[in-house]
Amino acid sequence: MASEMRISGVTLNARPATRPAEVLEAVPGLIVTQHSGEGKANQYFLRGYNLDHGTDLAIYVDDVPVNMRTHAHGQGYADLNWLMPETINSLDIRKGPYFADEGDFGSVGNLHIGLVDRAEHNTASVTVGSFGYRRLFGMGSSKVGDGTLLVAGEGGVYNGPWDNPDDVRKLNSLVRYTQGTATDGLSLTGMAYANRWNSTDQLPTRAIESGLLPRFGAIDPSDGGRIDRFAVSGRIAGTDDLGAWKANGYAVKSSLDLYNNFTYFLSNLEFGDQFHQHDGRLMVGGSMSRSFLGSLGGLPVETVVGLQTRYDAIDLALTNTYRRDFLSNIRSDKVKETSVSIYAENTVHWTSWLRTTFGWRGDYYDASVDSLFNANNSGHANEAIGSPKFRMVIGPFQQTELFFGAGMGMHSNDARGATTTESPTDPSTSVSPSPFLVRTKGAEVGVRTRFVPGLTSTVSLFSLDQASEIVFSGDAGDTSASRASRRYGVEFTNEYRPFDWLDIDADLALTHARFVGYDSEQADLYASLAAYPEAQFGNAAGNYIPNAPAIVASAGVTVGEKTGWFGGLRWRYIGSVPLTEDNAWRSKPVSIFNARAGYRTVDGWRIQLDVLNLFNAATNQISYGYGSLLKTDSLFNLCYPVPTAPAAVCQNGVMDAVVHPVEPLAVRLTLAGSF
Repeated sequence: MASEMRISGVTLNARPATRPAEVLEAVPGLIVTQHSGEGKANQYFLRGYNLDHGTDLAIYVDDVPVNMRTHAHGQGYADLNWLMPETINSLDIRKGPYFADEGDFGSVGNLHIGLVDRAEHNTASVTVGSFGYRRLFGMGSSKVGDGTLLVAGEGGVYNGPWDNPDDVRKLNSLVRYTQGTATDGLSLTGMAYANRWNSTDQLPTRAIESGLLPRFGAIDPSDGGRIDRFAVSGRIAGTDDLGAWKANGYAVKSSLDLYNNFTYFLSNLEFGDQFHQHDGRLMVGGSMSRSFLGSLGGLPVETVVGLQTRYDAIDLALTNTYRRDFLSNIRSDKVKETSVSIYAENTVHWTSWLRTTFGWRGDYYDASVDSLFNANNSGHANEAIGSPKFRMVIGPFQQTELFFGAGMGMHSNDARGATTTESPTDPSTSVSPSPFLVRTKGAEVGVRTRFVPGLTSTVSLFSLDQASEIVFSGDAGDTSASRASRRYGVEFTNEYRPFDWLDIDADLALTHARFVGYDSEQADLYASLAAYPEAQFGNAAGNYIPNAPAIVASAGVTVGEKTGWFGGLRWRYIGSVPLTEDNAWRSKPVSIFNARAGYRTVDGWRIQLDVLNLFNAATNQISYGYGSLLKTDSLFNLCYPVPTAPAAVCQNGVMDAVVHPVEPLAVRLTLAGSF
């Protein structure tokens, strides 16, 4: 596809970034941000989607899936805080449901991060920066037998600009043994990671504007989390006269505890709304594929067949807490979830300028849920879905190619949502189980040209329909069902490299995103809030998709060669987005510049200065629109201790734009040496 591309690790590491996952912003149209502490998975935005923590954006590192199914905090949770950017060899980018070997969570995008096999030099670096940022990193490799042993590790601390310091304490390590190449060789990789942090969650703008809280203040200073992750994986690949084959396997053991309070005193007027989410899991899986080269009627043909499987054993808990102390249980579950997927693709080279690929993918999911506090929410769910795929490439003519793709895809929903029949917070309230698998349909046409020497430009027109944006709400413990949606847009991507020492890139993505149909339940809620404008405003029925960006843009300049002076300047922009379905609340546009300057010597020493948020923009990392309750709200006195307002009003709270600010201007100085 025209939007398909590969970016080297060298290019990724030449870009200044605030946090590890921001290296993914090299993907045209992708925004990576954070709303709650530097140990929690990031928020991702792409092609008109607020992808939350990873739903519909499939991420793999060394062929190991990062997205977590049936996760305590959110479906598709994709935490990359354990990724060390210096260990990245490449980033392979695909978008859309047009590839038979891409499955769950991959309808909007598929990102495959490859790791380095060896270090060019054994290196060690130290970074110090604003707001208590400290990081030590080291990486080295040596020959062991017929292969190479690579070892890398980091340790870091960070407080951030927050009045309640993040107090991040992170340790990370990687050991990797490789032989041969990616197409004829093998690798064995082990990883270990631990992180502890506090978090300043998003704040209601009314609290900031009234002076109740400073911009970098916190309502609940006990919010935060901890995570431990251990992973082993292996890969083997080879080629022969028939074609090529490869296989991989992995096992990941992780434990995550999150403490958040997003609505303040809406549910518990005395102790507040902090809740604890626990996710402990063992994830094992693997894949294998085989390609066959041949001919059909004298035409070159390539056929690929593959098998993928994954099993998750998950312990989940959701409780109410006060300053991280237990108050009450909401739900606790043991989930066993298995998937098996098969796929096949056939590519025919009809002429030197025309090739087509037909593919098909089949996915089968099976899950058992043991709900420990409510047997009525236990159960068994299984579902299968088939997805046809098609791609076509015409060209090249005058260094220009035309691409077309169409296909169906899917994402899985939280298994608990597929078996839940009663609200965890109110067993007397019945809820309808949600579908286990959700269908997506997409199409894309694009053109890529290198007609101008040194310049690569692509234009892609895309559409993506989703049968339902039903998701399991880890914050509430039940399902949240939204309507079908439709998105279409255009991406314009450019990279210009007139000289070896100069690289210029610029990307623009425009998307139109809307729900399909009429939301009668939202209209009923709006009516129930009549006479209370602080609760009613922003709750009218509408077709806007909250947090769906219509405009995303980025541009950058990178200068320098392997030795001597180097530097860069990057800009990224996300336009104002609707925060509610009726478009009553909108976010502010976000425009951020980051810069870098440094010097490299012939013997491998490097000094580097990064300046983040160069112009000290006072904007927000992310904004939401929803109801919450503070003790200073006039509505609080109507709901506590004796409710005089209608129950619907007290349950909704005061509608507001709720924001997490961008960190102010910060500098980070790195000194690195080789040995």
